[in-house]
Amino acid sequence: MASAEDGPRSCVVCGDRATGYHFHALTCEGCKGFFRRTVNKSIGLTCPFAGRCKVNKAQRRHCPACRLQKCLDAGMKKESELAPYRHQNPRMRSLCFALAPKAYSPHKKMILSAEALAARRAKQAQRRARQVPAQLSKEQELLVQTLLGAHSRHVGTMFNQFVRFRPPAHLFIHHKRLPVQVPELPLLMHFAEVNTFMVQQVIKFTKDVPLFRSLPMEDQISLLKGAAVEICHIALNTTFCLQTQNFLCGPLCYTLEDGVHAGFREDFLELLLRFHATLRRLQLQEPEYVLMAAMALFSPDRPGVTRREEIDRLQEVTALTLQSYIKAQPPRPGDRFLYAKLLGLLAELRSINNAYGYQIQHIQGLSAMMPLLQEICS
Repeated sequence: MASAEDGPRSCVVCGDRATGYHFHALTCEGCKGFFRRTVNKSIGLTCPFAGRCKVNKAQRRHCPACRLQKCLDAGMKKESELAPYRHQNPRMRSLCFALAPKAYSPHKKMILSAEALAARRAKQAQRRARQVPAQLSKEQELLVQTLLGAHSRHVGTMFNQFVRFRPPAHLFIHHKRLPVQVPELPLLMHFAEVNTFMVQQVIKFTKDVPLFRSLPMEDQISLLKGAAVEICHIALNTTFCLQTQNFLCGPLCYTLEDGVHAGFREDFLELLLRFHATLRRLQLQEPEYVLMAAMALFSPDRPGVTRREEIDRLQEVTALTLQSYIKAQPPRPGDRFLYAKLLGLLAELRSINNAYGYQIQHIQGLSAMMPLLQEICS
């Protein structure tokens, strides 16, 4: 290795200041670029002076043919070989080849075609784009803030209010009892009142979203009938405990057994718990929950919808905002393909919604207790 006293190294082709080994020769940036361009063009070069032109820093552009020949004479090659790595020890060469067979393979092309070079640069640009966090546009930020505001006013705090509906004593986490003068409700009646309350809060949430209010009333009704139960479950997921598989709503705890005692089929409840466990493991943030709820709301394929193209556009705006928000967040466990996973869960929620409507119709007396949900599920 040259010492500091040796001074700057010179290009073996033109004598300019060398920047490193390029194509197996110590050259400057100018000769490196000239060699790459000339070999890529694959054109025959001829010297008008019988190949006797002087090639130096000042005159290197006068005769491309002589400059190319001097590049070749200096050892510049368009293909890599094992020899330039100067590993004389066979064991060392074998080790290098084992560690990086592509880098050390003989006759590997070092000069790419224009198409291959463009493809490589495109991949590098994509890699850099993935490394730089995405940012939401002003319109997307406004949408997120609007949804969060409506959610916090009507949905985010509703679970703590379940205690207002005279729950049975066993639902309390610490087995508290209501005052004697306030009799508790049977489990099924408490369940009916809680579910009706949740749907009412979801309706208030949607009415606070300007994009939803801009739609005709008949479309608002159709979208709400289709999405109300799905939005309830998206919101309810924030109370789901992965360790116990229970829903912790303020001082109350709801278990699978409570659903069975209320009359729901156990296979339906197990399907519901699997959905909530899968969604909860994704560790969504509040904006992701509300954007997911908005995607469920703006579903253009709901029965009775008239302005399908407009609603489809609103769902696309919401979907792109969710996708951008996910990309803008720091990496977290389980976030690979997070957006695709959420789309799959929204499709699964459709099936749960249909099954829930069937359960409501077949639990004796429940429909009469829940006229609002009866209308929603009809």
